[in-house]
Amino acid sequence: MSRACARPFEIGVDDARYPEQLARTPDPPKKLYGIGDPAALAPGLAVIGARKGTPYGLAAARIFAGWAAGRGAVIVSGGAIGCDQAAHRAALEAKGRTVAVLGCGADVDYPKGAARLLEDLRSGRQGCVVSELPWGTPPVRWAFARRNRIIAGLSEAVLVVEASLPSGTFLTADFALDAGRQVMVVPGSIFAPECRGSNRLIRQGATPITDVSDLASELGWLEEALPAHTLLEQADSVLSALRANPARPDDIARDLELSIVEVARRIGALETKGVIARYPDGRYGPC
Repeated sequence: MSRACARPFEIGVDDARYPEQLARTPDPPKKLYGIGDPAALAPGLAVIGARKGTPYGLAAARIFAGWAAGRGAVIVSGGAIGCDQAAHRAALEAKGRTVAVLGCGADVDYPKGAARLLEDLRSGRQGCVVSELPWGTPPVRWAFARRNRIIAGLSEAVLVVEASLPSGTFLTADFALDAGRQVMVVPGSIFAPECRGSNRLIRQGATPITDVSDLASELGWLEEALPAHTLLEQADSVLSALRANPARPDDIARDLELSIVEVARRIGALETKGVIARYPDGRYGPC
């Protein structure tokens, strides 16, 4: 453990500090091992998504987690690369609190790329890191599925920002439903394979969340408009097309009957503004 870490804690299910919302779930862990501030284990909002998050999914995680954390919600996630880490970091940047639930010991840095993030949480200034596994337990595959029930159990509601098919996100959603928690989903393009899982959850009855006003309403907060700096400009036809369906420049040129030179110019300008990004497969879409 880093010298910057707060004092480790262990909370048994009979301990007065044990999170009440977690104790009410069908299969609560008998003990939580944690480092950081145990007071952060208040009822929170789980923000989860794909490990291989697209710019769209990462942006959604940042927007919703940062907005909710800035208004006092504890953001709960799994510390995984992609959307989970984007949610944790957005909460920290918003000066809010966040809890990472690991599939290894709470004192183990996994994934390795999350070491700095986990150190920030273990400091206790803005949250904590917890696990049901004893100190020093290495990451094991079965534990990551099991830890999803803790993510759901620590939360009042679960927000899925992006999920493909198949996806472990469905496990968390199932655990949330079993615990009587609400499941909300950010919709994605019907043409994007990265969003097929998200859209299926909506078809199965999850609540769609399209902006922070929706989230505020579902959480019982006063409705607010999405901050202006997160809204994409509406006037550009190329941007409108990419928002609806991430695509390659030549496909956009054909669909909009524009020259490839003109499309490349507009894409370059939009990318410079930070409202779109190039995806790993060569398509462009919203950040």
